[in-house]
Amino acid sequence: MEDLLIAILATFGLPVILQGSMSPEEQYPESFFTYWENEGDDLAHYDNETTAEKYNYDVNFYSSNPELVYTKLREAKEKLESNNFLIRGNGHSVMSDEKTHTGRGMTVLYRENK
Repeated sequence: MEDLLIAILATFGLPVILQGSMSPEEQYPESFFTYWENEGDDLAHYDNETTAEKYNYDVNFYSSNPELVYTKLREAKEKLESNNFLIRGNGHSVMSDEKTHTGRGMTVLYRENK
């Protein structure tokens, strides 16, 4: 499922980076997405087998342009929802390690029926 999430975010033409994987020496791109997979859950069982799973991701957008932090995250939300991802709300603020960048994030869920 992670491949699908990354592929959708990559359609914006911006870097998609695993949260926390940049080295301290690396410069932040002007704008970029990050993602992190949280613990998922089994949602349904039949005959002692899992028949549905929930995937849970944090998706964040960082930019040196504060306006883009809101607009790109909204666009990403729409694109993810059109690909059957579930997102509640309009996101939340996230910390940035760089003074030049601000960030905004959202929790992204996906149900996979087996």
